Amino acid sequence: MIEILTPSEVDRARETGALVADILQAMKTRATVGTNLLDIDQWTKEMITEAGAESCYVDYAPSFGRGPFGHYICTGVNDAVLHGLPHNYTLADGDLLTLDLAVVKNGIAADAAISFIVGESQPAESVAMIEATERALAAGIAAAGPNAKIGDVSYAIGRVLIDAGYPVNTQFGGHGIGSTMHQDPHVPNTGRPGRGFKLRPGLLLALEPWIMADTDELVTDDDGWTLRSLTGCRTAHTEHTIAITADGAEILTLPTQK
Repeated sequence: MIEILTPSEVDRARETGALVADILQAMKTRATVGTNLLDIDQWTKEMITEAGAESCYVDYAPSFGRGPFGHYICTGVNDAVLHGLPHNYTLADGDLLTLDLAVVKNGIAADAAISFIVGESQPAESVAMIEATERALAAGIAAAGPNAKIGDVSYAIGRVLIDAGYPVNTQFGGHGIGSTMHQDPHVPNTGRPGRGFKLRPGLLLALEPWIMADTDELVTDDDGWTLRSLTGCRTAHTEHTIAITADGAEILTLPTQK
């Protein structure tokens, strides 16, 4: 299903997007050396509940996962890049942590992800990976707008990642979003310009460039959810929800608190 939102629904999406971004920034601040992933999950639950919102993850049970996800935020450490199931792990200095969050409020969902390094150590290769996903996301947003096509967005994202020397996996990527978290169209992280669905004002997209340092192949953890790099290399993932407007694209998942 491809859903086109009304102006009033886009207004509600702005509120949801700001909530997602604020929770992610709060969790980034709290994710220090010695923090347990399960504590991050509990803090996220508390903030979602206090805001009168609902988790998109707790009851989420797609075909590629093992039963309901059962948690409130995805927490991927180092080689874990997607769908990281929170578990009893204590963060160490230099860990590369990815947090991915989707919530729904007033009937509209928003989805975003950030990657950052915990503690004082800042490994150069990890910093470069995170920055590459951020540049790719910015390029994808710049390519989005009315009358652009999905392939234009995918191409812009992929060009940055490929030029930076990273393999690109197209099994998982961006997606439409609205009254539900995952909708059509699929937005691969590389593609051919001029192809695919033509973007229209009112369409919401979650764009999410993610990479693994030296492979495009994933393996699934024994938990049935967490996706890791086949080689054990580090990974990074950045995501925003955007709204297509008459003039271009508006980022909905920007934090209100710094």
